[in-house]
Amino acid sequence: MQPNAVAAVLEKPLSRELLARDIARLAYVARDGTPRAIPIGFSWNGSTLVFCTPPNAQKLPALRQNPAVALTIDTEVHPPAILLIRGTAELDATDGIPDEYVEANTTYEMTAEQRVEWEREIRSLYVDGMVRVVITPTWAKLIDFEETLPQAVEELVRQRAEREPQSE
Repeated sequence: MQPNAVAAVLEKPLSRELLARDIARLAYVARDGTPRAIPIGFSWNGSTLVFCTPPNAQKLPALRQNPAVALTIDTEVHPPAILLIRGTAELDATDGIPDEYVEANTTYEMTAEQRVEWEREIRSLYVDGMVRVVITPTWAKLIDFEETLPQAVEELVRQRAEREPQSE
């Protein structure tokens, strides 16, 4: 998929709405070759998705070995809105807590006092820093079940149209 086509999908209003959510599902291949799918908090900066993780997270050696990933961001209503993204993960060890980690957690409802306590907790927990995982989208598809459908369903709709006689 060409970068301008990826950008066109990600710039749609519904895609932007989904990219403003706080949880995605990340799929990657573990070091033992088995698939993994995990929920992650993330932030979107307009061109990349960023999530932060402890430096001892098991996913990091796997992402170093095979940086190809897929993400799904969706809604819990019917019909769902689904944003599918594939890309490549780059790892960036940081000192302290990256801004993206704090940003990815700003949608949680907390009082001002709870937010202060939360930040104190994470700063005391991640004394060895974190790893920023930056995902650059290389493919994207938005499924809204109105204008776009899953590829297999699109194929069934096309086949049905070919089977049915044309109205005169």
